[in-house]
Amino acid sequence: MTLMDVAFHYAAQPGENQMRAIGRVREVYGIRRIAFSEKERTLKIEYDASRLSESVVAGLLRNAGIDLLETLILA
Repeated sequence: MTLMDVAFHYAAQPGENQMRAIGRVREVYGIRRIAFSEKERTLKIEYDASRLSESVVAGLLRNAGIDLLETLILA
C-alpha cells in the first residue's frame, strides 16, 4: 500500500446531492480519507496509489458533482 495525499480547490459549495455522492466516493476501494475545508474551499483526499491515480480520484470527485478548479501542491 502506497498512501498519497492530493488536495483540490473547488468552486461551488457542495450541496446535499454532492455530499451524498461524496459518501459513495468514500466507499471506493483505495480511498482512505476525504476532508473538506469550507473556509479555504479545499478538498483533501488520502488514497492508495497502488490502486488509484490522482486523475482517477479527480474523476471520481467530478462525477460526484464537485466543481474542481485546480490541484494544490502539498508541502
